[in-house]
This record gives sequence, C-alpha cells and structure tokens, in this order.
Amino acid sequence: MVPWVSAVRPVPKVRIVTEPGSRPPAFAANSRPPVVAVPPRVATWRLAMIAALLSVWFGGTVYRLYELQVVRHVEFELRAREQQRSLVELRGARGSILDVRGRELAVSIKVESAFVDPTEVDDPVGLARKLARVLPVDTAELARALASDREFVWVGRKLEPEVAARVRELALPGVHFLEENQRYYPLGELAAQVLGFVGTDHEGLAGLELSYDSKVAGETVPRSLLRDARRRRLIEPSELDAAAPGADLHLTLDASLQHLAERELERAVLGSAAAAGTVVLLDAQDSAVLALASYPTFDPNRFAAAPKTSWRNRAVSDAYEPGSTFKMVTAAAAIDSLKVHPDDRFDCQLGGITIDGVTIHDHKPFGVLTFRDIVAKSSNVGVIKAALRTGTGQLYRVTNEFGFGRVTGIDLPGEGLGLVRSESGWAGIATAYAAFGHGLSTTPIQLANAFAALANGGSRFTPYLVRALGHGDRLELVRRPPPVPLPLSPATIQSVVRMLETVVLEGTGRAAQIPGYQVAGKTGTAQKSDEHGYSATGRIASFVGFAPSRAPRLVCLVAIDEPKGATGGGQVAAPVFAAIVEEALIYLGVPPAPESWEQRVNVLRLPSTRSMPGLDAVPAGGSG
Repeated sequence: MVPWVSAVRPVPKVRIVTEPGSRPPAFAANSRPPVVAVPPRVATWRLAMIAALLSVWFGGTVYRLYELQVVRHVEFELRAREQQRSLVELRGARGSILDVRGRELAVSIKVESAFVDPTEVDDPVGLARKLARVLPVDTAELARALASDREFVWVGRKLEPEVAARVRELALPGVHFLEENQRYYPLGELAAQVLGFVGTDHEGLAGLELSYDSKVAGETVPRSLLRDARRRRLIEPSELDAAAPGADLHLTLDASLQHLAERELERAVLGSAAAAGTVVLLDAQDSAVLALASYPTFDPNRFAAAPKTSWRNRAVSDAYEPGSTFKMVTAAAAIDSLKVHPDDRFDCQLGGITIDGVTIHDHKPFGVLTFRDIVAKSSNVGVIKAALRTGTGQLYRVTNEFGFGRVTGIDLPGEGLGLVRSESGWAGIATAYAAFGHGLSTTPIQLANAFAALANGGSRFTPYLVRALGHGDRLELVRRPPPVPLPLSPATIQSVVRMLETVVLEGTGRAAQIPGYQVAGKTGTAQKSDEHGYSATGRIASFVGFAPSRAPRLVCLVAIDEPKGATGGGQVAAPVFAAIVEEALIYLGVPPAPESWEQRVNVLRLPSTRSMPGLDAVPAGGSG
C-alpha cells in the first residue's frame, strides 16, 4: 500500500512574471486550485490541541457537576427550601383562667390578622397607600418593607372584625389573613391587677399572665407555606395544623367575692376622696386568696389606654408603715415572753413619753390602763412601755417569725419585701417606734398573712391564687410549701385573739362589728413618710381582722391611702371591713347566731346578684 503522504504530488514552484499594471493570468475554468500539503507535525499538534480543549471542557463540566451535586448539595438544598417555603410562627391558644367556681376570668378568642406577601406585589407604594387608609400603618415604612426581598410582612395584628372586613373588601393583591388568638377578659375590670394582661405577641406582661406565662402560654411552632416554581402558594395559613394550647389556671379567687371587695373599696375611696386603696381577703385556714382588690383599677382588654399607675397590684407591691395594726405583733411578743400579762397595768402618762430625746404622743390622753385596754384603745405610750419590758430581742424575733421583712411567696410578680432593720438597729427609740408599727414597713399581703397565722392557731402559710393547672379534662394540683409554725404557745395565741376581740367590742374597732358574728381585729392610722420625715397630713387608714373569731373563716385587710376628712382606721377602714366580711360570710354559708339566721338570709343579698352581669348567683350555704 502506498503511504498517504506519497499520494500527494509535490507542487513545483512557478514564478509568474507580469508587466507592471497588468493582472495575473487566471486559471482555466476546468483547472483545480493547487493542493497545499499539511506537514505531519502541524496536523498532530492541532489534534492534540482539540483533544486537550475537549478534556479541559469535560473535566470542568464534571467538576462543576460534582461541586453542585456533592460539595454544595446541602447549600443548594437549603436554598431550594427557602425559595419553596415561607415560615410562619403559629402560637397555640393561651389557657383560660377560671375562678374557684369555674367562671371564666380570661379566655382566648379567634381574631384575624392581615399580612402581605411582597413577592405578589407589583406596586409597593400604591398598596401601602391603600392599606394606610384603613389600618394604622406608616405608608413610607410599609412601602420599604414591601419593596424588600421579604416574603412575609405584618400589616395588622388581631384586627377588630369591622376593620378586617374593610381590608378584605379592598381585595388587594398579596394581602392575606391569618387566624390568631386574642386574650379577652369577659368581666372587664374585675380582678384586673390579679389577672394582668398580655402583649400583641401573646406574652404575659403582668399579674398571673406573667407569673404563669410558661404554663398558660400555648405551644409556639414554625409552620411552612409551600410554593411552586412560579412562587405561587400551595398551602394557605388557614390550612396549617394548629399549635397545642396552654394549661388552664384554676384559681382560689371567687369572682363574686372579688366583685364585693372591689365594690366596697371603690365606695370607700371615692367617699373619703382618698388617693387609693386595697383589700385583701384570705381563707384563714391556709391563706388561699379569695379576693385581692386595688383601686384605681383598669380594663385589661384596653390596658394601654389606662395610666400605668393603675396596673400596680398595691396589695402585693406597695410597702407602707403599718401603724397600730402592728400592735398585734407587739402584744404576741410581750405575752409570750411571760413578762407581760393582759391584765398588767401601765401608766400611759396622759398621752406622752420621751425616749432618747424624742417625745411620742397618743391620739388622745390616757392614764393607767391594763395591757388589754392599751391594745383596745390603741395607746402608743402603753404599748411602748410593754415592748421595753419585753425586750428588743424578743420583739425582733417574733416580728421575723410572723414573716415581716421578706416576701410571702405569693404566686404574683412584683411582690415587695417590706423593711425590717437588723436586730442591732432595734435599740432605744427604734424599739419604741416599732412597738406601734413605725420605723418598719410591710405590704398588705404580708400583714394580712401575719393575721392569718394568728387566726388559724399559729401556722404561717404561703398565700396562693392558683390551686391547679388544667390540661384538658385532667387537673394537676399545684404543690405549696409546708406551713411554718409560729414559736408562740397556744395560750399566747388565744390571749392575743381575745385582746383583738376587745378592740372590736370596746375599742377603736367598734365599726367593724358584724351582728351575729364575733370579730377580732386591729385598727391602724399610720403617718406617711416624706422628704421631711413624717407627713403632717398624709395618713393610711387601715383595719385587719378575722371572723368568726372563735372559728376563723376569713381574714380581711382594708387600707385606704390618704383619706380626706376623717383619717382614723376605725372611722374609714373598719366599716369597709364589716361590709365586705358580713356579705362574704353569708355568701360562703357561715351561719351567725341561730336565732338570727333566717332573718339575715332574707335581708341580705348575695354579692353576685348586685350589678355584675355574667356572675351566677350562688345560694347561701354553698361551699367556698
């Protein structure tokens, strides 16, 4: 076989000579152009270059595929998910709050919220302007949000039904609705400071809503809204599975008793032109809270419209000098020391005593009184002399054992400590002031709980509001700390109770008397402190007591802040105590003297039937 190269004849070199300006001769029509031979080295080089380029292209393609499919697989999978899904955070309904009889105090209701999907909006500015006509939104800020790369923009949370209807009627592109839960308090202002309120994002901000937020709040879960390749939504928010609801709170508080306490407190504050007031109503046997009222108050459905000062639960947070109500503690310390007997006589020096250069006066001059009468008539001079005989150490120890100077542990946020000096600071004039409730401070719940410890025979319990958590049909009782026994003898407790009965029968607390029931208690009229020491006019009038005194069922504290006109606890607070406790005892079925029982039931009306729609009447004799 002839080699391929030899088949190509060598082309002779021909030199064509032409005259200047003449054209070269043309080849004949049937002649062929000369064949130019390619050198073997050149052909091999070209093939190698083509093969190399193909190899580089193929290798690059394979590497790129490997990078996309293997190395960056997770990254692109996440990108795809982000493009195909929009995450929406859904919250389960908050659990209901129920009173001791199962009446709803706080519930969650379904409302609509509006949002915009910016990927569906062609004219962000125009859409923002249209929404601003019916919603309280900033047009420029909303337009910027809609022009961003976001896929979910809230434009209206928890809308009123009429507002949601107006937005829906606009039929704007990209505007969608999501069903959410909104907190609603069906009884309005009732127990507002106790219940508290929640924010827009459904988190508890005050009261039980805050302290039990982790229990009552519904489950928070992310949900995905799927999209197709053209960014069209495949699943609407309304089609998503709901998140699990929170636990219900079952309270010790009774809505009827709460209404009674709030009604009488408001009357007292307005009637005396006072600045504020508070009422604490406890079960004497275990300090369960039956009512806790503060005035001024507010509607938790519209909490933002109320002054923030009205949000404060004064019964728990406000510390004040208790005044003569603290003489109960002094009496207990004195009698238990065995250095003072109720019948011991003290010279009250016609209403004045000087200690460490400071003269302390009585509210009226007294001569020689028994210690029982000193407490009944509320003589500062007499109780100071009994305290000095008792000794500073004993008075300090009993004060601490009653729980003063530390929180009670009630299941509400913001509890105040009160203030009790260390024992080294109780010498001389400090002991004298402490004997009649000055130079130290307490909160209403702390003071009421101290009286409860005396009423139940000597055990200090932790006050509480939530007795159980509800999970569907199942109840989980809330465990409480064990009671702390007072280091007082039964004889001391009995003796102090008898002295407090004398306060109501013969002393400064006669306005607290309740026909048919025996009452024990103590009045207090404490000066308020200011930048100059003690105010010349500011007073806190109070009364704390329990009934029936021989078989206590209720402990009640009433404190009126800065009443005008009459300022004494016996004049201002004791009548409020009587009005509340009298109806409360009938409501709870605690009978007075048998001969007056039928007559009193016919005369009195239950607090739940008086100007409080939504509360069912409970017949007298029902359990509390």
